[in-house]
Amino acid sequence: MEILHVSAECYPVAKVGGLGDVVGALPKYQQELGNFAKVIVPAYRTRYYETHEFDVVHQGGMWMGHGWYHFNVLKERSNELGFDLYLVEIPGLLDTPGVYGYSNDTERFLGFQIAVLDWINEWNHLPDVIHCHDHHTGLIPFLLSYGYKYDRLKEVPTVLTIHNAQYQGQFGWDKLYLLPAFDLWKSGQLDWNGAINPLAAAIKCAWRVTTVSPGYMEELHENAAGLEGLIRHESAKMVGILNGIDTAIWDPSTDHMLNHTYDIQEVAEGKAANKQLLCERFGFDTSLPLISFIGRLVGDKGADLLPEIIGKTIYDFPGEVNFLVLGSGDPHIEWSLQQTRYLVSHGFNLHIGYDESLSHLIYAGSDFLLMPSRVEPCGLNQMYALRYGTIPIVRSTGGLKDTVIDFGDPGGVGIRFVQPAGWDACAAVRRAVQLYNDQPNFRTVQQRGMHENHAWGTSAQRYLDMYSNMK
Repeated sequence: MEILHVSAECYPVAKVGGLGDVVGALPKYQQELGNFAKVIVPAYRTRYYETHEFDVVHQGGMWMGHGWYHFNVLKERSNELGFDLYLVEIPGLLDTPGVYGYSNDTERFLGFQIAVLDWINEWNHLPDVIHCHDHHTGLIPFLLSYGYKYDRLKEVPTVLTIHNAQYQGQFGWDKLYLLPAFDLWKSGQLDWNGAINPLAAAIKCAWRVTTVSPGYMEELHENAAGLEGLIRHESAKMVGILNGIDTAIWDPSTDHMLNHTYDIQEVAEGKAANKQLLCERFGFDTSLPLISFIGRLVGDKGADLLPEIIGKTIYDFPGEVNFLVLGSGDPHIEWSLQQTRYLVSHGFNLHIGYDESLSHLIYAGSDFLLMPSRVEPCGLNQMYALRYGTIPIVRSTGGLKDTVIDFGDPGGVGIRFVQPAGWDACAAVRRAVQLYNDQPNFRTVQQRGMHENHAWGTSAQRYLDMYSNMK
C-alpha cells in the first residue's frame, strides 16, 4: 500500500511532543513491512530544514479567503528517515521557527492542508490511504468528501488518529470564507457547539478513527473535552491501537547520546555510570534514589503537582531521595518549580527547556520516572524508561494503565497510583523509595521492565490490517 501521513510534527524535523515521535517512527516500520509510506509536514525553519537538502517536486498557488499564497512541496534527498519525507513551504505562513503558538495558527494549518490536497490532486494516481494526525489535519477528510475541486479524491480512504482530544483547533464561523468551495449543505459536518471544529469534523468524516491506546479510547467516551457524545455516536468506526517506540533510536546499548551504553546484562554498571554523570551535573548524592520527570510543564501532565510532591517528600524524608525535572511550559508552573528549588536546599534540581541529549541521559541515569498525568492518551516516556531500566511511577490513566503493571501484581514493571493528587503521588513515591532500598527486588522489577517489548512492529501491522479492511 501507498500510505501518506499528514502531520504538524515529525521527529527529527519538528517535535513538540509524542505526536512527533509517532509520525517519525510508524511510517518507517510500515515501510519495513513492505509498504510505501510517505510523510508530509510543514516546512518550519527548524535546524533540520536548515541542515538538509531538498528537491522541489511541486509548485502551486492557492486562494485562502482574499489572500493568494504560493507554495512549494519539497522532498528530502537522502531518505535518511527510512521513508519519503515531504515539506510544504508557504512563504508568509509556514516559515516560522516554531510549530505552534502563533496568532494565525488557524490560517497556517488551514493553508498547509489546502496545499497538501492541491498537491495530491495533481498526482497521476491516488494513494491507498491518507492518514491524518490530530486536528491540524482534521479538515482533510471533510474537504475530500465535500470540496468541489477534490472530487477525484473522494474515494481515497482517510484515517484520523487522535493523539490528544484536549486540542481541537476550533475557530469561528467568521473564518468559513478561508475554506475552499464546498457543498454548503454539508456545513453541519464542520460544526460542534457553534464553532468550526476540525477534530470533530474529522471524527465525523474520516473512514476510520483511531486513538493511541485502548485505554484512552475508553476514556474518551466519558472525558473528551466536550466531544463525548460524538465519540459515542461514532464508536463503531473507532479503535484504540497502542503506540510503539522506535527501538533503533531508544536502545541503551547503542544510544549515541550516552557516554556509557549498556544492555540488560550490564544494567547495574551502565546505569550507575550514567547516574554518576547526572549527579555530578545537578549536585546529587549517588547513593540515593533519583526520581525524574521529563515532559511539558502543563496541567495535563500533572506538572502543577510536582512542587507539592517534591516539597512534601523531601520535607518528610530529608536526605532520602533526589528529584530532577526537565521540561518547559506553563510559566506559573516553571516559576513554582524554581521557587521550590530555592526553598529545598538539597535533593531537587531542574532544567527549564528541552534538551534531547539530556533526556536520554536522564532515562539512562535515573532510578525512577514520575508521570502524574491527568491525561495521557498513550505516553511514550514510560516505554522509554522501561527500555532503559528506569522504573516508571505513573497515574492509572490512558496508555499508562495499558503499559505499566504495578510491581505488587504478577509481572509488575512499575508503580501505579489512581488519584491525580499530590497525596496519592507522594504515597507512590514512598513505595518507590522502599523498593529502591530493597535492592534485590528493585533489580528484579528493573530487569523485568527491560524485557518488555514495545517496538512498533505489532502496532504498525494493526494499522495495515485496518487500512486493508477499509476497502
